Amino acid sequence: MTSPPRSKRDFLRLTDLDRDGLLELLERAAEWKLLGAGGPRPLERMAIGLVFEKASTRTRVSFEVAALQLGGHSTFLSPRDTQLGRGEPIRDTARVLARYLDALVVRTFEHEKLEEIARHARVPVVNALTDASHPCQLLADLLTVAERFGADALQRGGLEVAWVGDGNNMANSWLEACALLGFGLRLACPPGYDPDPALLARAGGRARLVRSPAEAVAGAQVVNTDVWASMGQEAEAAERQRAFAGYIVDERLLAGARADAIVLHCLPAHRGEEISDGVIEGPRSAVFDQAENRLHVQKALLELLLSPR
Repeated sequence: MTSPPRSKRDFLRLTDLDRDGLLELLERAAEWKLLGAGGPRPLERMAIGLVFEKASTRTRVSFEVAALQLGGHSTFLSPRDTQLGRGEPIRDTARVLARYLDALVVRTFEHEKLEEIARHARVPVVNALTDASHPCQLLADLLTVAERFGADALQRGGLEVAWVGDGNNMANSWLEACALLGFGLRLACPPGYDPDPALLARAGGRARLVRSPAEAVAGAQVVNTDVWASMGQEAEAAERQRAFAGYIVDERLLAGARADAIVLHCLPAHRGEEISDGVIEGPRSAVFDQAENRLHVQKALLELLLSPR
């Protein structure tokens, strides 16, 4: 491990970047996408720890490949692989891992646990998902929007984004993006499943909470959804299916969006519940470009935190 930076930088929420920093990171991610696997290796000899309490496909693989292509190495740690699973204090694990590793990428349940790790680790800590926020996914989503509508789509104003479904960590991160970039955001959530009210208030008049999916999608360029029951909410699945009845992004709902609208879903998808098979496989779906872009934005993020240009 290299010597720790004098003042390390974490990425726990999207708003850990300011507007200019976010746009610069997305621009750099687009450059990494063009460079592919043969680009520079700014993380040569660096070790990245992936501390995951939640199962993962895209997040784990994209961070592992990002570290490899940047010249670094990743070490995957689940609860059964560490003493965290046997009750070791979080602060002890964080301090020890930071003595071995150059950064910690953490995927956990409570956001407070992530913040505690960041307080005690002397190396950068990255939020790979908590119950409150999923900022790395939002980076990929924003890059996908920029690819489909032009590099200045996030800056020129007029972009309208719709969210349909649970006011979950993804909805919260879209609210943070709205506050930073100023695009229009309408969130259709059933009663009792609203996003964080503080984040909604911070987004100001650009974000609006509605109950009707059709109202949210009307005239939108970007239509988003996610599973109705996230990891850790399996016991609520039946209750949530009743609450979210009618909140499916299908061909009929999508007809109310703009003709050039794209559909995003962070995956995994429950086809036939929150999204129809025809939409996710249809011409407006950007879902698999969105998934690929996880790799490119995370390369830009790791470079920013560990080897700023």
